[in-house]
Amino acid sequence: MALIQRALIIGGGIGGMCAAIELSKQGIDVELLEVNPNWAPDGAGITISGPTLRALKQIGVVDEVLREGGNWRAIDICDADGNLTRTVPMLPIPGAEDLPGAAGILRPVLAGILARATARTGVRVRLGQTFEHMEQDDSGVKVQFSDGSIGQFDLVVGADGINSAVRKLIMPDFPGPRFTGQGSWRAVVPRKREHSTVYMGRTTKAGVNPISDTECYLFVLDKRQGMDFIEPEFWPGKLAELLEEFGGQVAEIREGILDGSLANHRLLYRPLAGHMMPAPWHRGRIVLLGDAIHATTPHLASGAGIAVEGAIVLAEEIARRHSLEGALTAYAGRHFDRASLVVRASATLGQIEQEGGSLQDHTQVMIDAQQALRAPI
Repeated sequence: MALIQRALIIGGGIGGMCAAIELSKQGIDVELLEVNPNWAPDGAGITISGPTLRALKQIGVVDEVLREGGNWRAIDICDADGNLTRTVPMLPIPGAEDLPGAAGILRPVLAGILARATARTGVRVRLGQTFEHMEQDDSGVKVQFSDGSIGQFDLVVGADGINSAVRKLIMPDFPGPRFTGQGSWRAVVPRKREHSTVYMGRTTKAGVNPISDTECYLFVLDKRQGMDFIEPEFWPGKLAELLEEFGGQVAEIREGILDGSLANHRLLYRPLAGHMMPAPWHRGRIVLLGDAIHATTPHLASGAGIAVEGAIVLAEEIARRHSLEGALTAYAGRHFDRASLVVRASATLGQIEQEGGSLQDHTQVMIDAQQALRAPI
């Protein structure tokens, strides 16, 4: 008999859906609660690193991700005018030697793939709802939903993001995410190169990663004083200012954003914040997952990846342990170092960028972190 019979996942993002899929494989009756009635996140592209592809292979969706997205086996480094200075091959990941070094995909497309996989498992999905109240005892967790209904569960997983309401309920003293000093800009642009490409300007780094056979997404980070809100109508002009020093393809992208000829570019801006919670990550029968406990910046392209890995580890520990307390303790103990590595290294990379630090130091931090993440989860 399974350690638990009924589980509730709060949050239908990448981590929440993967947790629902993996728990349902054990025969657990899983319900997933998502406040968005459309279950369709905003977003441009998302990069999927080699270790994350390995994790998605275990989830069972990697073939569909590669079919609907783009992928590459090397990174081209170019100067600000687009001249190639070197190409860095990407080594295969142990346990995923048959997969490319990395992939990219539109975030809504990835969410759709995982949503279909979730539905195939028989997970019951409640859209446009949240929880109003929870109380737990030794026998389970009683949850009152926003539609007035009540459910009883053996386990509740809070996978509801960086501003997690579940976290606020069970760990009210945790201060939450901190602004990192940078903002992230992304836009969908035409694909003109085979590989992922990074353009090194004097003060700014820009890059494009394939998300399909015909499209890439542009990514740029900038230094900011605070988490100030920028009206979307000003986004094209702000991004154009950041790209002024670039020529070549990036200059073409800049002009397309300014004159409107780059149709459907899905330009997005968000300030970057993060945090890393100490263990334990649970209180009784309520446990946290993904950004709720380890929110990171995109410097290592591993934020979604460690959420997927966390879902796998949580399900595996529930399957192998004889007590729920032991499983939840082991989940945090096993996953903490990898999640902490991503959060810490990403923050260091951002700090080096903001301070105009050594390119050699920046490269070494990235290489060391990527090498560590090649290890099995």
